[in-house]
Amino acid sequence: MEQMTDVLVVERNASTAATMVGALRRQGYTARSVDTGARALSACRDTDLVLLSLELPDIDGVELCRSLRAGSDTPVIAVTDLDDELERVLALRAGADDCVVKTWGFREIGARIEAVLRRSRPRSGLPDSITLRPLHIDPRTREVRLHDRLVDVTSKEFELLYALAADPETVVTRKELMARVWGNTWVHTSRTIDTHVSSLRAKLGSSGWIITVRGVGYRLGYAWSVPEPSAG
Repeated sequence: MEQMTDVLVVERNASTAATMVGALRRQGYTARSVDTGARALSACRDTDLVLLSLELPDIDGVELCRSLRAGSDTPVIAVTDLDDELERVLALRAGADDCVVKTWGFREIGARIEAVLRRSRPRSGLPDSITLRPLHIDPRTREVRLHDRLVDVTSKEFELLYALAADPETVVTRKELMARVWGNTWVHTSRTIDTHVSSLRAKLGSSGWIITVRGVGYRLGYAWSVPEPSAG
């Protein structure tokens, strides 16, 4: 089973947002929404793609698109109310990967999402799978298995775990993790690492899988004491 793509919908109108989220979920995506630019800046760091309405109550949509692109490499598809060529050009120049009109059907929007994701995640040159028994991490399917059982992780949790497991004997600094996983080195956002580490430890069943090296960063541990869960 492939890891579902997480889409963040940024839309000020609650009814429109609910419709978009519902349509995306029916197409097999994990979707959620925020209604302001400020919330989008906070939430975009743990998502696979941003579907960004250019009409927002607090931040100009084109400026927000520029800020999102400056802070990360998360794909962004701008959404406009009107079929306005100038607005589309401005959004694309600000860093949007594509621009769609709200009146377009969701099948086409879904197809454009897939096209953008294909460009941002080329299938060639994928890194190798990592096996540290009983832990297995597969970047092709984006699956994490422990004792051959699937662990339900988010996209960013997967990337964080893979970054640590790729060189399990090495301490990875917080700055390096921010760069690898979130595409930036902003010091004030590093608290998000702690949150994701805590969540991963809980999902893997032991804090021993990820070791904190105080003042530096993290390294992968080996939680051999964690017993295999019973079949019952």
